[in-house]
Amino acid sequence: MSFWTRTARIAVGMVFLMLLMAILVEITPLGENLWMRVFFGISALNFTLRAAIPLVLGALSGILCERSGIINIGIEGMMLAGAFAGFVAKSSTNDWPLYLSLFFSVMVSLGVGGLMGLLHGTLSIRFRMDQIISGSVIIILAAGLSSYLYDRDAIAVGKFTTLPIPLLSEIPVIGPVLFNNPPITYLALMLVFVVHIAIFYTRWGLRTIAVGEHPRAADTEGINVNRLRYLNTMFSGMLAGLAGGYLVLEAVGQFQEGMTAGRGFISLAAMIFGNWTPFGALGAATLFGYTQALQNEFLMAGVTTIPRQFVSMLPYVVTIVAVSGLVGRVRPPAAIGKPYETEGGKS
Repeated sequence: MSFWTRTARIAVGMVFLMLLMAILVEITPLGENLWMRVFFGISALNFTLRAAIPLVLGALSGILCERSGIINIGIEGMMLAGAFAGFVAKSSTNDWPLYLSLFFSVMVSLGVGGLMGLLHGTLSIRFRMDQIISGSVIIILAAGLSSYLYDRDAIAVGKFTTLPIPLLSEIPVIGPVLFNNPPITYLALMLVFVVHIAIFYTRWGLRTIAVGEHPRAADTEGINVNRLRYLNTMFSGMLAGLAGGYLVLEAVGQFQEGMTAGRGFISLAAMIFGNWTPFGALGAATLFGYTQALQNEFLMAGVTTIPRQFVSMLPYVVTIVAVSGLVGRVRPPAAIGKPYETEGGKS
């Protein structure tokens, strides 16, 4: 499977086109047009990035898991569990120094997400449960526990603030969007490069691809298939947990029941649209984030000619259209969703 496929090229190309339009709106008379500012203003790009970050992390989570052959529709639940855990950790450490409390909360989000990933791995690998059902169990479990345990009187004080990168943040248009963000945003963008390099240029990544494409051949070469799958589902859960932590510790600052609001499923769509590649997923997540940004921009511009309900539907409609095959066919890893039993019959 090539790491630079048709859908990935289209997604990334459209992102660059969006950025080019924003530059033109900023430096040419196009900026005098209301609709051009709504669709391509710096405000739209800023909100696009904020909306895309949890989708990027969720898509990377799905890539790590599914590249090794385990279907992960439980990203939504792992994300919600990470958000709730981060909120509990932050509200319990409000009296700590702010950044120490936030760092601790991020670690808790990562840990709880990893545990949810291991649970998914155990159900899928050890007990050979249908992986779709296992992911559904994760979602229901996270939603139920977070709703039951949520203390509505608890308050998390403080969240991550922007850390401008000297000089780079002063570049017109690009600087305010890419180089004037809080830490988790920077981390998420760096993780795209890290995961790309790890998958396609390291021993672990090539083994992951082998396990997802032909586990029997990988086993013959001495690779412990199920152990690698356990490891990847744990890493997958950690990234999803970080996405949830982003919502509480950087984006919103508080927890709300069901606050992931389908982002886990949109992340899956971004992963599929990007053909299970990090850069393709980044491009797709940015496009889906852009549709969420348009809701905010229409509201701020006072656009009332389009019913609010239709605008709210936009991200989900675009997701359905993208995954339904409008752009082209994509090929998942060959062994995805298939439990693997070693020659000795042990998992």
